[in-house]
Amino acid sequence: MKTSLSVWSCHKYFYDQTWKNIDFIRFTGQETCAEGIELLHRFWYPDTESQAMIERALQQEGLEVACVGASNNFALPDAANRTEQLRQITESVDIAAGFGAKVVRVFSGNRQEGVDFGEARSWIVEGLKTAAEYAGARNVVLCLENHGLFAGKAEQVMDIIRDVDSEALRSTFDMGNFLLVDEQPGSALDVLQTMVGHVHAKDFTRVAGSYSGESYEALSGDRYAGKVLGEGSVDVRGLLSRLQTGGYNSWVTVEFEGDDEQRLGSIRSVEYVKQVLESLNS
Repeated sequence: MKTSLSVWSCHKYFYDQTWKNIDFIRFTGQETCAEGIELLHRFWYPDTESQAMIERALQQEGLEVACVGASNNFALPDAANRTEQLRQITESVDIAAGFGAKVVRVFSGNRQEGVDFGEARSWIVEGLKTAAEYAGARNVVLCLENHGLFAGKAEQVMDIIRDVDSEALRSTFDMGNFLLVDEQPGSALDVLQTMVGHVHAKDFTRVAGSYSGESYEALSGDRYAGKVLGEGSVDVRGLLSRLQTGGYNSWVTVEFEGDDEQRLGSIRSVEYVKQVLESLNS
């Protein structure tokens, strides 16, 4: 397994326009021990950063593109909007293929007021079927992240993968997100182990309702805050050990979401995951 860092770990610098992808690449290569990066479609600026410029920066820093993340939402009642969501995935596939990456992270969709769950699920399956056909033709695999209410639990992810029925759709196993739907990551891995095509290493801890930092509400009403990897309640070491034993040998992408300064939190999180992987191989 190899370690990569997701752009999302430093998203504040993109939102305040301090950084673009090349800045993130320089940071990752010079200040972390990651071997790759995960790009995001939402931070793709082809008018100001060409693929050639990014490729040059990657080569200079000795990094690979592990994955490209789409942030699609197929649970939209308007067909034209769903077509636009599909375009985001196909563009992400093209970006990934251009860098030689084999994985595109995808979502299912978010709950919309007035939209029936069953109907939304049919749109999700339909959209992912079309997207998987496109990805497979480009030798790219879509990996559905456990995220939100339509595909937050392991069984929901597995059911969608089964219904899409494509070799080009697997699972992005996000360790931390399962806590937000009141599911233990270890139990989720029991369900998804054979379908994992990408891994997000993320750590959360439960906090009080009065917690002043950024936090996320689980289905139960409990609140969770992001932590530096290894400092929260997710058994990162145990999960990585089980993944390795089960034959997973691809990228582990750090997705830091804590209140620490994002560069420092990213550096420490990558270092922790790197140390765990080295210890598993020793």
